[in-house]
Amino acid sequence: MTEREQFIVRFWGTRGSYPTPGPTTVRYGGNTTCVELQVGRQTLVIDAGTGIINLGHDLVRRSKESGNKPIVATILLTHMHHDHTQGFPYFIPAYIGTSTLHILGPRTFDQEIEEILGHAVLPPSFPVSLHEMPSVKVIRSLQGTEMLVVDEEQGSLHIHNIYHDPVECTDDKICVHIHKSYAHPKSGTYIYRVEWRNKSMVFASDTEGYMGTDRRLVKFSHNTDLIIHDAQYTDEEYAVQKQGWGHSTPMMACDVARMANARRLVLFHHEPLYDDERIADIERKAQDLFPETIAAYEGLEIVL
Repeated sequence: MTEREQFIVRFWGTRGSYPTPGPTTVRYGGNTTCVELQVGRQTLVIDAGTGIINLGHDLVRRSKESGNKPIVATILLTHMHHDHTQGFPYFIPAYIGTSTLHILGPRTFDQEIEEILGHAVLPPSFPVSLHEMPSVKVIRSLQGTEMLVVDEEQGSLHIHNIYHDPVECTDDKICVHIHKSYAHPKSGTYIYRVEWRNKSMVFASDTEGYMGTDRRLVKFSHNTDLIIHDAQYTDEEYAVQKQGWGHSTPMMACDVARMANARRLVLFHHEPLYDDERIADIERKAQDLFPETIAAYEGLEIVL
């Protein structure tokens, strides 16, 4: 099977809240949230934390190796907090005129995603505005009642209302389903499920568990091959001071994975104050609860 026939998940940024470069975060990485999905011929990116900077350089490298083939990517934003958007101003493909970027995510209160993203690259905070970037950018807010369908071969993108315009996810279509989580301050977050050729993954960062487990998320994640789940705080720290902060514990993540009958679990959005040794300990304890668990690290690549 060639790479273009595979569903590959690559981790470019695994940290939450703010970047933490340094000698104590070498193993798991210090960049904030960014995950790349290479689904057949198409590139999807979830979140644009500082991890997207290195992804951008790698996309340019791949473009050159393929004879300067234009970069085309779909960027899905879960929400507009700084650690999920702060890398976009330094995303090199956005400055290349031949690039085409589809950027989608939730409205926040009364603001469309384009307006909010524009604030991240607005002078005087940044010298180049969003509309001065030479790439073609198609920016649209997504509703929780919509799903995204990408033609795997041609790359054409369509948005459908799940109640009025049902779509069958055939082998030539990449289907992205949306689950709105309200368990993150102040406007919630989008959780995405990406499906292609009977393979699926769920990205569930920045969500907090409920008493008795988040049953809506369990249903949304049912029988997925991979769930990437927020696990920012240890059970002890969560119990003492972090309830209501919008993040989960490894136990919460394992409960969802087990009840959803997920095949694999990746612990994600690591607390910036936790060093490599502490995250490794969290990973070991989580594996006692759900054996097919790994803590996300920069450079991790999973083939579904």
